[in-house]
Amino acid sequence: MIKIRNYTHGADIYTTAIELDISENSIIDFSSNINPYGLAEGVKNSIVESLEYADRYPDFNCRALSAALSEYENVQKDYIFCSNGAEESIFRIVNFLKPKNALVIAPTFSEYEHALEAIGCNINYHYLKEENDFILDEDILEDITQETDILFICNPNNPTGQLTEKKIIEKILTHCEKMDTNVVIDECFMDFVSDNEEYSAKNLLGIYSNLIILKAFTKIFAMAGIRLGYCMSSNIRIMDGIKETGPIWNVSAIAQAAGIAAVQESEYLSESLQYIDEQRRYLVEKLDMLDLKIYPPNANYIFFKCMKDIDLKYELLQYGIMIRSCSNYEGLDESYYRIAVKKDEDNKLLVRALRNIL
Repeated sequence: MIKIRNYTHGADIYTTAIELDISENSIIDFSSNINPYGLAEGVKNSIVESLEYADRYPDFNCRALSAALSEYENVQKDYIFCSNGAEESIFRIVNFLKPKNALVIAPTFSEYEHALEAIGCNINYHYLKEENDFILDEDILEDITQETDILFICNPNNPTGQLTEKKIIEKILTHCEKMDTNVVIDECFMDFVSDNEEYSAKNLLGIYSNLIILKAFTKIFAMAGIRLGYCMSSNIRIMDGIKETGPIWNVSAIAQAAGIAAVQESEYLSESLQYIDEQRRYLVEKLDMLDLKIYPPNANYIFFKCMKDIDLKYELLQYGIMIRSCSNYEGLDESYYRIAVKKDEDNKLLVRALRNIL
């Protein structure tokens, strides 16, 4: 029998649908943090148009896409490597650098651990404190030693939604430079932050050669099924190494066309970000009235602790609503959950269900 892979993220509506014996489309998925606006029309059109040339091999250098991203991110084109989602970039980085000892904050996105475990790397954790609202501060410097080969930071952090101030990031990068430690900063949710230029490490790329930034089209452009991400670094040795570590045709022609179209969708971005901000404020206001501890959100998801001893994920599944249990995150237990900010009608259904349950 073929082994079914255990999926530790949100968004596994397929397994849930099988377990509940219902259609995947009947599940309201709050477990995946995707822009509720869905694919922009320009992206949809670009996908259809790209099918005309789908019989060709794609440009394995992703030249047109890299040029579009260079303008969108305001970074040099040579600093960009395009990948099959941010996950591929994570695995390529780890496979090229081959760290022996890594430091990962906890709780955070699990794919860093998966990539590190795949090469037998020793993983150490810097635990974020609940009493500090899981905010990363400079006490992490004590855990970064000359034995630390690589450090992973998610900003804003997944699942907590907390931001790390740029002055802390700069202190970490400076210290890591002295320790000869590479720093990978996952900014896949940074586009949802209203004043993201104050927090993004992009303008530090040319200053710190030990800095690598992860980004993806998955969340902000709702392109999860298309699989498109990228990483950025001014360290050409690392970028060349990443390119050589993995399959050459890693980004399809369709994904490249979709990415080029997506970064032109400025109106889509501004409208969806305003909508997400409104719906996030609505959800925080309503959830704060329930028996839940809400941690201040900064992206398109909300992290909270249920103060009642119940399985909230199971209870909500009875309403056809799937949320993300955070019990399998390092440093968290079964009382923590995460929900995406979705469309108004879905958010209202969630609030009504939570009121009934709690």
